[in-house]
Amino acid sequence: QVQLVESGGGLVQAGGSLRLSCAASGRAFTNYAMGWYRQAPGKEREFVAAISWIGDRSYYADSVKGRFTISRDNAKNTVYLQMDSLKPEDTAVYYCNRHPPGSGAWGQGTQVTVSS
Repeated sequence: QVQLVESGGGLVQAGGSLRLSCAASGRAFTNYAMGWYRQAPGKEREFVAAISWIGDRSYYADSVKGRFTISRDNAKNTVYLQMDSLKPEDTAVYYCNRHPPGSGAWGQGTQVTVSS
C-alpha cells in the first residue's frame, strides 16, 4: 500500500489560511479519487473534500464550501487542501485518503488549530 503523509497544519487565527499537503511515499496514486477528512476531539471523523482521479471534478462538505479548495498534482504524487477564512470550528486533525476510503490504515494526520 502507498503511505500517505499529511503536513502543513498549525495554529492560525480565525480568518486566516493554511495549505495542507498529502504526499505519497511510494508509487503514484494516480487512478484514484482522493479526499480529505477531519476529526475533532469527541467527534467522528468526517468528510471534508474530494477530488476525482484526474482532478477535473471536486466535492465539498457544506461546512467548507466556498472556503476550502482541493487540488492534486499527480506528477508529484501530492494532494493539497487550501483552507481560507478558517473558523474555530475547523479545528481538527486532518487526514487524507482514497475517496471513498480504502481498507488501509489511516495516517497520523496533521493538526489544525484555529483560535478566535
